Amino acid sequence: MKRKLIIDGNAVYEIDENCMLKNRLDKEKEKKDREKIRSEKAGH
Repeated sequence: MKRKLIIDGNAVYEIDENCMLKNRLDKEKEKKDREKIRSEKAGH
């Protein structure tokens, strides 16, 4: 797993890049699906 540490002052964050990529791709797919449904409804 690819991880990244972000140090911001006293706060430390560990970012799992694979998880972030999966989340982004899932959100993009949901957006495309919503747009497709919206365009199909407009076509009726």
